[in-house]
Amino acid sequence: MSLLAGKTALVLGVANRWSIAYAIAQAFRREGATLLLSYQGERLKRSVEELGAELGAAKVFQCDVSKDEELAAMAATLGPEFPKIDIVVHSIAFANAEDLSRPFSETSREGFKLAHEVSAWSLVGVAKAVAPLMTEGGAIMTLSYLGAVRVLENYNVMGVAKAALESSVRYLAAEFGAKNIRVNAISAGAIKTAAARGIKDFSKMLEVVASRSPMKRNCTPAEVADTAVFLGSDLGRGVTGNTIYVDAGYQIMAL
Repeated sequence: MSLLAGKTALVLGVANRWSIAYAIAQAFRREGATLLLSYQGERLKRSVEELGAELGAAKVFQCDVSKDEELAAMAATLGPEFPKIDIVVHSIAFANAEDLSRPFSETSREGFKLAHEVSAWSLVGVAKAVAPLMTEGGAIMTLSYLGAVRVLENYNVMGVAKAALESSVRYLAAEFGAKNIRVNAISAGAIKTAAARGIKDFSKMLEVVASRSPMKRNCTPAEVADTAVFLGSDLGRGVTGNTIYVDAGYQIMAL
C-alpha cells in the first residue's frame, strides 16, 4: 500500500538531482503523492522544470521565499488548483561563503541577517502562507543539521541559523497543533550535496563521521527521504515539534 496515496506534497528547495529535497520528492512520488515543486528564480527554472517532468510533478512554479509577494502569490496560485495541501517540505538554506569560512566573531551584520532570513525565517513565512490550504491537517517539515546544537568548524553562522530554525519548528508546532498540522525537523547527517561542497574541508567531515558514527558510515539521501515519508504519512500522526536525527547515530558520540 502506498503510504502517501491521495496526499498532495509541496517540496521547496529542489535544486538538482543530488539535493536532499530531490530524494524526498522521489520518495514521495514512489509512495503515491501528488508533487508540487518550486524554484527560486529564472536561473533554476529550466533545471527544476526538467526534474519535475522526470518526477511527474503536477506543478512547477517560482517562489523566492525572501520575497513576501512571492509567498503570497504561491498561496494564491495553488489555492484554486490544489485547495488541499497535505505535506510541505522546506529544504532551503543559504549563507555567504565568506561568513562560513572566517571566524564566527567576524560574521558580517548583513551576512547574519541573510542567513537567518533565508534559512530560518523562510520556514515561518512558508508555514503562514500554506497553512490555510492544509484544510485537513498535515505535516510541515524542514531540514536541519547537527551544527544547530554543536559547534562544527566552518559551519559558523549557518549553525546559529539552524538553531533558530529548530526553535521555530517548536513554536510553529505549538501554534498549529490544534489544526492538526504537525511541524518537525529532520537533522540529516553529512551528505555530499552541491550545497555542502561550499563548506570548507567537507570531505574531511565525511571521513570523520564515517569513522566515528555507531554505524561506521555516512547516511544517505534515501534514508532521509524515507524519514520524510514517515513524517508525512499517517504513521507519523502523533509526532510534532521534534528534531529527528538521520545521521547513522553520529549525534550521540562524544570524544
